[in-house]
Amino acid sequence: MSKDILDFVTFCIGALSLSLKISRSDVFARLKEANLINDYIVPCYDVLHTFSRSYILDDITDMMKRKGVL
Repeated sequence: MSKDILDFVTFCIGALSLSLKISRSDVFARLKEANLINDYIVPCYDVLHTFSRSYILDDITDMMKRKGVL
């Protein structure tokens, strides 16, 4: 995984933590449980990182809800 992708995953976890008002470790655990890091965030980095913060948060939050981890 490149540094840019790792930075983006870290950004997503931190931003979701603030938005959802849950700890970063809890966000990470939920994303990992739903396989969203390796199956969605990393493979879709090229597209996702071009969107706004609010779009990214809404998109990943919706995915978390669909996967049953939120």
